Amino acid sequence: MSGIQAKRKFIVIVLLCVAVGGALLRQFAPTGSTTRDVGTLLMLLWLPIIGNVIAWLVSKVRRAAPAASAADFEDGGAFHPHALVELTLRAPQLPSEDRPIAEGEHRCALVVDNEGFSARWFVSRGEAFRRGTAQTIRVEFLKPEVALPRFPRDAAFRMLVGESFVGDGRVLEVLGRG
Repeated sequence: MSGIQAKRKFIVIVLLCVAVGGALLRQFAPTGSTTRDVGTLLMLLWLPIIGNVIAWLVSKVRRAAPAASAADFEDGGAFHPHALVELTLRAPQLPSEDRPIAEGEHRCALVVDNEGFSARWFVSRGEAFRRGTAQTIRVEFLKPEVALPRFPRDAAFRMLVGESFVGDGRVLEVLGRG
């Protein structure tokens, strides 16, 4: 227990003792006397701290359940493509962002109508490409059992990365059913 916690605990105990003393004084003092009024005031000294005590008790009784982590692809997990798609990434608005798409894993949401589905795709070593050109890529869905019914052959979709739509595409072929 830290020094501040010990001081707070001591203050709570002292105020509780003062309140109990005030209750006893009030109980045994004659009605309408100044002694009875002093006992009432001593009891009132407990009020500022009682809210903190109740909050502490509630926090001990009702611990928050740990938040369920959002589903995500396993880091370094095997890639199992579910669809072959034609994807055209939109041209960047700034010339400084006009760089080839980097090799490696890319995560996004593929959006059909107003439904988004988490997906990932890879750019193989030596196959970097520029935005604005149509590319044929394989896509893996996080939840293929939910996503694949919305991605039949020739279904059009948009690619969402962060808060921006960065590309458009269509399904060329469904490769697997999860």
